[in-house]
Amino acid sequence: MKEQILEKATEMFLTLGFKSVTMDDIAAELGISKKTIYQHYATKPELVKSVTLHLFDTISCGIDQICAVGKNPIEELFTIKNFVLEHLKNEAASPFYQLNKYYPKIYLTLKKKQFGKMSECVLENLKRGIEDGLFRKEINPEIVGRFYFAGMNSLKDEELFPRNQFNTIETQEHYLEYHLRGICTSKGIKIVENLINNN
Repeated sequence: MKEQILEKATEMFLTLGFKSVTMDDIAAELGISKKTIYQHYATKPELVKSVTLHLFDTISCGIDQICAVGKNPIEELFTIKNFVLEHLKNEAASPFYQLNKYYPKIYLTLKKKQFGKMSECVLENLKRGIEDGLFRKEINPEIVGRFYFAGMNSLKDEELFPRNQFNTIETQEHYLEYHLRGICTSKGIKIVENLINNN
């Protein structure tokens, strides 16, 4: 039952937002009493924390599997972007903006974990790209990795990118292209353009 509550809460929080969904809503969707939820999760913040950690672990495992396939670093970034968007339901309800606004401590914990994962994954991607001649050898992976992370986080800011004005998928695609065009060699640019055209 605990797993069912977690799965349903994850789905609802991502679709409707962390603030918008109540414990009553989750209970009604599952056809159980609110008391049953409280037996497994004492408070809503506890459930929100469990959901964010569960999401982080699921996405991290998926990213690890993508990285293990051995695609070239550019294809890898496109595949990761598509995988993350699919798991975050395209963030239609700006759940992470709500998470930051209403559960800032949980958001900060998640952000630290994401930064740790980025340091490991994006840095490795950048170094391989340089070795393969796809990324310019003069770029500083430590700095570029942080640029990339900071930019990805800014896309979640509802004030900067209001959902009624900017389509989430389109914004992510533009951002990835912007990132890659800034660091790619001419050899890398050809791969980027080919992937964009085939998308």
